Parts: sequence; structure tokens; C-alpha cells
Amino acid sequence: MFDGADALLLARIQFAFTVSFHFIFPAFSIGLASYLAVLEGLWLRTGRDLYLDLFRYWLKIFAVAFAMGVVSGLVMSYQFGTNWAVFSDKAGPVIGPLMAYEVLTAFFLEAGFLGVMLFGMERVGRKLHFTATLMVAAGTFVSAFWILSVNSWMQTPQGFETGANGQFLPGDSWIEIIFNPSFPYRLVHTVIAAYLTTAFAVGGVGAWHLLRDRGNLHARKMFSMAMWMAALVAPVQIFMGDAHGLNTLEHQPAKVMAMEGHFQSHPDGAPLILFGIPDQEAQKVHLAIEVPKLSSLILKHALDAPLAGLDTIAPADQPPVGIVFWAFRIMVALGFGMLGIGLWSLLARARGKLYAWPWLHRAALVMAPSGFVAVIAGWVTTEVGRQPWAVYGLLRTADAASPLAAPAVGASLLGFVIVYFVCFSIGTWYILRLMKKAPQPHEGGVEQSESGPVRTAGVTPGPARHEARRGEGTDRP
Repeated sequence: MFDGADALLLARIQFAFTVSFHFIFPAFSIGLASYLAVLEGLWLRTGRDLYLDLFRYWLKIFAVAFAMGVVSGLVMSYQFGTNWAVFSDKAGPVIGPLMAYEVLTAFFLEAGFLGVMLFGMERVGRKLHFTATLMVAAGTFVSAFWILSVNSWMQTPQGFETGANGQFLPGDSWIEIIFNPSFPYRLVHTVIAAYLTTAFAVGGVGAWHLLRDRGNLHARKMFSMAMWMAALVAPVQIFMGDAHGLNTLEHQPAKVMAMEGHFQSHPDGAPLILFGIPDQEAQKVHLAIEVPKLSSLILKHALDAPLAGLDTIAPADQPPVGIVFWAFRIMVALGFGMLGIGLWSLLARARGKLYAWPWLHRAALVMAPSGFVAVIAGWVTTEVGRQPWAVYGLLRTADAASPLAAPAVGASLLGFVIVYFVCFSIGTWYILRLMKKAPQPHEGGVEQSESGPVRTAGVTPGPARHEARRGEGTDRP
């Protein structure tokens, strides 16, 4: 079946497929863990059961998403040994310890406290349970820290020495390796993207239930909190994206040339190409719609600043322009769409119509998956834009692969596709089913008795039990 295929291409497709599936879940769980910590903290501070209800509602969804993220991530390390053995041999002395630190810190932290967070509400004190929730949230961030350090080192390697057999060996300082030039920008940009992904997922669920019952207090609260996040954080993300782009221009100029569609150099100011059809063979963008000199203004902060093009890069060293060009535009368009929803929500809030504008709710519902699409588009831009290098400027992707035959790689790819679509489609369907059900008072914390609902032990409502509706018509968090 795969006899005429390219083993390298199949290995790249397999890694891209599995990592794209995998990152959907961490992008959600990183933000959702922090959201759960905020909800539990607000419940402890105010005593309002509404926050506890929302905590319990989203905790079930977090548990499923976290489990799927762990399972889908397990195969990533195996692929380093099967399909990318040369890369593992050469880069292992640097990236191996970093990935081990992720397991020893983040994974152990999450594993140690996740059980308490999921099942300990009625078995431990409130403060200890809140501590567990905070530790799980911290663990998701620490995990992102180490994994992004690994990826950033592959993008902007430093702090290493080259051994006699061509291996990359740690130099005098691990700090140089961990905090490589692109790492701070990539870390902030990715973590904020995870928060926005969660905000729009939460906002979409809130909008779904508001369209069915405008008076649903739980839906109002989650929608209000999500729109605050969109309005306040989306502008920060756009700013950080610009800073990340400037850093990329400094260290990986070919990637930015592909993102911008600049096949030719522009000595007196480069245009911003909004849309077009990149033709790498002809080295031009057909049907380009462009704004003169705006790219120079964005990237160099001067209209007439010169910008080099891909004509300064050897054809063998150029990334696939078409993929990078369009993935970047999808990411940027969705980012500005998020900003638009956030600004729209501020207008609705100012007019007292946050819960009374169905078109805003419909727009938020449509944008609910936008964060997931944006983070995948961003990673496509990052990873395809790094090509043809596995370690930028040092190790080519073609030289990093294992010497495997195409049928062997193709068979494992086919197996992954079948198993992933079956298993994760079921998991995703179950998450959507949980989201479809509206949050209820005493969510997940009620036992039935002959005399009616009774609060379970350990979650006795606070002093504001009978004030749950107080202020729910306002936009307070």
C-alpha cells in the first residue's frame, strides 16, 4: 500500500498528526485548570454556591480532557525512538534531560494532587482541596514550561557543544539552553493562547445555554467571566504575537519571509500581503492583495525599512511557503476575531445588554472552537516554518529520521489514524455531551434522600448560601 511512498514524508505526517491531536487537549486543560482554581477560590472567598456549582461542572470536563491529553501524549516519546532515532541520538543529551525534568516536576505534581482535586472535596478540608487545585494548575504550567523549552531550543539552539560523533552536548550552563532566545516569547504566547482557548470554550458553552434560557444564572456567570478574559487578554496576545514575530525575524528570518509571502527583497519598504496564492516554484504570490510598505512598518517600525526576501535564501533551505503563509493568516484572523468578540462584549456590558444580545451569544458560540483552530494554525506556522531543519541551522529533518521503509511507517500511521479517530472522537463526543447539559444548583454535590436533596458531607454551604442570587444580574465576577 505504501511501497511507492516517501518514508520521511510519512514520518513527518505521523508526527504532525499525533502532535496536533495531542496539543488540542493541553491547550484546553492548561487554561481550564487555572479557571477551576479561580472558581474554587471565589467560592471560598464569597461562600456563594454558584461558584462551587460551576467548579463541579467544569471539573468533570477537565478530567476527561486531561486524561485524553495524557494518553495522546504518551505516543510522542515513542516516536522519537522509532521514526526519529537519529534526532534522538544527536539531540538527546540536550533535550532528554529537559523532558525528564518535565516528568519529575510537572507530571509528578499533577499526578500527586489530581486525585485529591477530583475526588477529595468531601474527604479533605477546603484549604487542602484548594491547595490541590492550585498544584494541578501549577503543574500544567510547569509542563508547558519544559516542553516549550525543548521546542524553543530546536528553533533557536544555544548553550551546546558539538561532540566528536556529531552529538549536541550541554555546555557550561543549562540556563543558556533552557532560556534560549525564543523561549520567553514562545512560552508567554502559548500559555496566553491556552487561556484564550479555554475562555472561548467556556464562553461558547455559556452562550449556548443563554440562548435557551437568558435567566440561567450559571450560564450568565461563565459567559461574563469568559468575555472579561476575551476583552482583557486578546489585546495582550496580539501584542505578544507581534513581539514573538520580531524575535523570529531576528533568529529565523526565512520563517518570517514565508509568513509574509516575501519571495523578493524590498530595499525601500515591503508591502503587507493580505491574501494571495504563493507559488514557490515561480517564487511569487499570484493575485496578491497588499498594502504598500505596511510590512516594513510592522516588522521594522519604519515605512521605508528594507526587508530581505526568500531570494536571499537557497531554495533547499526555504520552508514550504504556501502552508506557512495560510496557517499564519488563519491564526491572525482568529486572533482579531477574538478581539472583536471581546470588544463587542464590552459594548454590551456598558449598555447593560450582556445577557440580552442574542447575536453576541451566537457569535460567541460560533467562536467557541476558535482557540483550538488558532493554536493548531500557530503550531503549523512554527513547525513547518522551521523546515527543512529539525534543529534550526544544524540538523536537517531529512538527516534526523530513522532508516525505516515506507510500508513500516505507513502501517503505524494508519494505525494511529484509526485508533485516534475512534478513541478521541468518543472522548470529544462525551465532553460535548457534558457541555450540552446546563449547570445545575448543587452540581454534582447532591445526594437524594426520601425528604429531598441533601448536601453531601464536606461541602456545607458558606455563610452566603441564601445569597446565591445576590448580584447575579450584574457583571461582577
